Amino acid sequence: MTERAPAVILSEPQLAENIGAVARAMANFGLSDLRLVRPRDGWPQERAWATASGADWPLEGARVFQRLEDAIADLRLVLATTARPRETELPVMSPREAAARLREGAARGWSVGLLFGGERSGLETADIALTHGIVTAPVDPRFRSLNLAQAAAICAYEWGAAGEAPTAPGFKAAPPAEQAAMLGLYEQLEAELDAAGFFHPPEKRPSMIRNLRIAFGRARLTDQEVRTLRGVVTALSKGRGRVLAKLAAQKAAPKTAPKTAPKTAKEGS
Repeated sequence: MTERAPAVILSEPQLAENIGAVARAMANFGLSDLRLVRPRDGWPQERAWATASGADWPLEGARVFQRLEDAIADLRLVLATTARPRETELPVMSPREAAARLREGAARGWSVGLLFGGERSGLETADIALTHGIVTAPVDPRFRSLNLAQAAAICAYEWGAAGEAPTAPGFKAAPPAEQAAMLGLYEQLEAELDAAGFFHPPEKRPSMIRNLRIAFGRARLTDQEVRTLRGVVTALSKGRGRVLAKLAAQKAAPKTAPKTAPKTAKEGS
């Protein structure tokens, strides 16, 4: 089985020079699948090629997406790079530990990826909630900010240095579901919870959705488990629909007057 190198996903990158520098680091260590989510200045940008210094193939093959969900839909393991876990309960690992997990997944034939945030503010918590773990470099706490290309170079180097995939505990025999399947589950479940009035008060809806997605992502569901859960949601929603329809029918039914006993003729009348 041919091992597939990780995709590198840049969410809302701002500077073409940084995109080019990321491509250069990718090429150094055998990565070529570059995905751009809403690049600020559009794509392509000539300055990226100039900075890449000949590492053209990741740039020429780069794909542009308007939604992060679409950029990671085909991946079975996605790790987010950030210095701040931001209210998540996902596993946190070093770039070296992340490389080992990515190697182990790739050796099983999974499509895997590394997600990087934009230069200004990094990744949003909602983006991290779509991933399976957090990669944090052991930087000096006095200055945690890493340039986008530096972060990519560290992770790419660790991928290259990892060599043969080590045995990593905790993975199921069956591969985890693709992110497209997980997103389908999220959207179906959230729609039904909306209909049931679960997200209350409304201002807490985003954080409640984020917590649900993190919990399911941490479970690393297989395709079969996703299908089973979607079937459960469908069954519950149909059951709710039958109950509501019954109540509506009862409410709409005309009320009948209560039956009374027939009057008897008075004696002597």
